[in-house]
Amino acid sequence: MNRKNFIKSAGLMAGAAAVATPFSTSAARGSTPSAAKVTLKKSLGFGMIKEDLPLVDKFKLVRDLGFDGIELNSPTDMDKSEILAAKEKSGIELPSVVNSDHWKKPLTDPDPAVRKECIKSVAQSLQDVKDFGGDTVLLVPGVVNEKVSYEQAYNTALDSVRELIPYAEETGIQIALENVWNNFLISPVEAKRFVDEINHPLVGWYFDIGNILRYGWPEHWIKTLNRRIMKLHIKEYSRKLMNEEGLWEGFKVKLLEGDNNWPEVMKAVREINHQGGWLTAEVSGGDREHLKDVSLRMDKIIGYL
Repeated sequence: MNRKNFIKSAGLMAGAAAVATPFSTSAARGSTPSAAKVTLKKSLGFGMIKEDLPLVDKFKLVRDLGFDGIELNSPTDMDKSEILAAKEKSGIELPSVVNSDHWKKPLTDPDPAVRKECIKSVAQSLQDVKDFGGDTVLLVPGVVNEKVSYEQAYNTALDSVRELIPYAEETGIQIALENVWNNFLISPVEAKRFVDEINHPLVGWYFDIGNILRYGWPEHWIKTLNRRIMKLHIKEYSRKLMNEEGLWEGFKVKLLEGDNNWPEVMKAVREINHQGGWLTAEVSGGDREHLKDVSLRMDKIIGYL
């Protein structure tokens, strides 16, 4: 290699290292940076608010019940200016959104045109949450089914998420992949590996605590995923109901009344020094009395930190 090519090659390597460093020096090695206090604000999914009220009054209600934030779906049919006005008048935060299309148009669909539609949708979600003043888009990374093999899904999902990185960089918004019942990335070691293969500071994990209880223990996942976790979803699950009444029946239990070992879960959150800042409820919705109960139960869980 001549001197000119050597200098050019060295410069490219240095640039690549600069991009990789924020993620790889901490998350990829699983190390836990020292010392900021772990705090969690409370949020809930917008669909949980079951009272028939104008948007601004829904936001105010949630704030009055002790929540700090609301998680919207995006893209949405709601008017963005109305959302922003309701946010300002209520004092509520909009820290994250859930992409609306990742199930019906998954990133692992065999049809490239379908994948492109999902990528376009996620790009819009990234811009939406930036406009809302948040920092994270929840994204299901793909689906394994009778038409899509596990290996095919893994490779296609990697490629699709990588296609989203320029949009994340342009907006400065995080893409957080969620563990759901999609028959994909169903062990913490594999979930860790998937994010590490992407190796970008704006791609991590949106860890759903309750979804794991079907086939694992959330405290184990939290310790393995470590600094890859960007945000946390909270729900409960009962293996007893699952075994006796059916798989989906396991979710029909209130927070603190299922199989989550909340002291251990929160201990794991504390030990990895999680700095995502939010705990968002994704449970059955209801009126103000129901949501107040959810808020109080979340307070008790956060108290275990």
